[in-house]
Amino acid sequence: MNIGIRKSMHTGGKEISVETGKLAKQADGSVVVRMGDTMLLATVVAAPEAKDGVDFLPLTVDYREKYAAAGRFPGGFFRREARPSENEILIMRLVDRALRPLFPDDYHAEVQLMIQLLSYDGVHNPDALCGLAASAAIAVSDIPFNGPMSEVRIGRVDGNWVVNPTMDEMKASDVDMMIAGTMKDVNMLEGEFKEISELEMVEAIKLAHAAIIEQCQFQLDLAAEISTANPKRVYSHEVHNDDVKAKVYEFAMEKCKEVARMGLANKAKRSELFDAIKTELKATFSDEELAEVGGFISTYFSQVKKKAVRYVMLHEGKRLDGRRFDEIRPIWAEVNYLPMVHGSAVFTRGETQSLTTLTLGGKMDEQMIDGATFQGTEKFMLHYNFPPFSTGEAKPLRGTSRREIGHGNLALRALKPVLPEDNAYTIRLVSDVLESNGSSSMATVCAGTLALMDGGVQIKAPVSGIAMGLVADDGKFAVLSDILGDEDHLGDMDFKVTGTAAGITACQMDIKVDGLPYEVLIQALEQAKAGRLHILNKIVETIAKPNTDFKPQTPRIEAFNVPNDMIGAIIGPGGKIIQAMQKDTNTTITIEELPTGEGRVQIMSNNGDDMKEATRRIKAIAFPPQVEEGAEYEGKVKSVKDFGCFVEILPGTDGLIHISEFAWEKVAKMEDVCKEGDVLKFKVVGKDPKTKKWKLSRRVLLPRPERTEEAPQA
Repeated sequence: MNIGIRKSMHTGGKEISVETGKLAKQADGSVVVRMGDTMLLATVVAAPEAKDGVDFLPLTVDYREKYAAAGRFPGGFFRREARPSENEILIMRLVDRALRPLFPDDYHAEVQLMIQLLSYDGVHNPDALCGLAASAAIAVSDIPFNGPMSEVRIGRVDGNWVVNPTMDEMKASDVDMMIAGTMKDVNMLEGEFKEISELEMVEAIKLAHAAIIEQCQFQLDLAAEISTANPKRVYSHEVHNDDVKAKVYEFAMEKCKEVARMGLANKAKRSELFDAIKTELKATFSDEELAEVGGFISTYFSQVKKKAVRYVMLHEGKRLDGRRFDEIRPIWAEVNYLPMVHGSAVFTRGETQSLTTLTLGGKMDEQMIDGATFQGTEKFMLHYNFPPFSTGEAKPLRGTSRREIGHGNLALRALKPVLPEDNAYTIRLVSDVLESNGSSSMATVCAGTLALMDGGVQIKAPVSGIAMGLVADDGKFAVLSDILGDEDHLGDMDFKVTGTAAGITACQMDIKVDGLPYEVLIQALEQAKAGRLHILNKIVETIAKPNTDFKPQTPRIEAFNVPNDMIGAIIGPGGKIIQAMQKDTNTTITIEELPTGEGRVQIMSNNGDDMKEATRRIKAIAFPPQVEEGAEYEGKVKSVKDFGCFVEILPGTDGLIHISEFAWEKVAKMEDVCKEGDVLKFKVVGKDPKTKKWKLSRRVLLPRPERTEEAPQA
């Protein structure tokens, strides 16, 4: 019985196997990819024909992590996998961005690619295998594809580059970079770094591409053994009309070039002029012709517009808004814009604007993450919102989009390396994009830096971000700094770079065309550096360094370690002691056990005196002073009995003031002279040998009454 084909290869010293023909055989293509005991199933199915009226590629990439893969139950009431997590969505985007440009431009059949994590060993990260699995599934199918492609992760441990590092290696790495490409080119990358140089980044890309070439050849060798993988299916998804095309090109080309030459900074005005040309063009056709070939007119006009804009850039050196290729749009910024938040900033570059707010909280505000491959909390969050009005549109609101999650994650990775290592706060940044014409994620990075500094977070250095573009045709190319939305749409590359004055902290690149020579990449990086430093200067002009203190409305936090064996004493039976301290001091107190074996206490308060009192109480329990015999103390009466009262000497330690030691005069009833809650001064006079309780005396601290002489009797 045929149970499929299995082949193995080595990447970065780690064995990777790909198996096909054993599982999911009714899909057009399916593979199981394995590294160690981490296994992924990737399947792909493409519709036989394109739907009527579809002139794009309806590609869906879905990635899901099965909890059973790690021997765990899903959380929640239903105890089953539900909507994808943010991490799963980010992995979907990584694969989609690498795959989408490699399908034929005229292929419009619906394609659904699904990747499932079936087994997770806790050692090998599955996201580094998803690109290989997706491409291999397509390679063993008959779906048209200009691949294969693959993805690898690059890390750096102790100065040495590592391909597809393990989870433990990633903990020690100062680089986390995912790179995708074909045998010929790199077409996607994303990563975060601890301020590396441009040349170091290029070095990492070259290392990754060498591994990608090996994996692509491996896929070709595998597909050669699959009889159904070749030849690829025949399709015809586009119909063209050469006569209409010629008429559109002849009428509109020069007119579109004229608009492109105007150098209009206003996006709405440019759109109005291009729409006017299209209206004039349609007027040259009769109503009958428009009914028959109207769809062709729109398609060909879009092509003409793109070619005209690119021609003016490459041959006349003029950008749509009149800037030089390396020129940054006008910038203005403001901090402390919102009076009651913990930090705020407005950052505007050209027609792109972000209003970003900072919120600081405590341990209980951390985000809980319960995934198949990770359980824990995250104390730094960055949320990016892109409402329709930011582009002057009215659209339905359908929840957080994959794009918003991806852009927010990029900004988070850009700022994370500069957060203070001793930061006790949970940090949430929210970027609301109020205007957008390109580079809104980079505006979020800049506004996030400003909001952090405005809020008094002592970041190591300010971070700025810039989006670079590329236009290349007929042996000519132009690298564009701070691209517009139109330049992103009409260009060949979107390359976002963020960093400090010392180096790069994050990047994201998508290339839409074949071939990006390393010379062009290096030029783009150097041009990005110059633009990044220019923007950094604007940030520093707005606020030179973080404010020395938090806003008055920001809660204060104090954190310190305590001995592990004192955690229970601080919490008390059923949480009684810690709850009482929170109530008495009006603070929020959390405590957790650290991997080091110590306990970490965090106190959050809006009042300095409350903070001091809570700290004093906890430290008195965690680091209890020893009761000294003969010493004098002041403490609160804990309970009153017939024979005396019990008084707190130190937190957690009580002693007895016997009724005979309360005062020099005779006390008939204890409840007549004290009550619970009274504060008394007393002296420790000894310890009861039987009960081991401290014996206390209030009497010895009181003036001894003078003895009175009795009058002689007559």
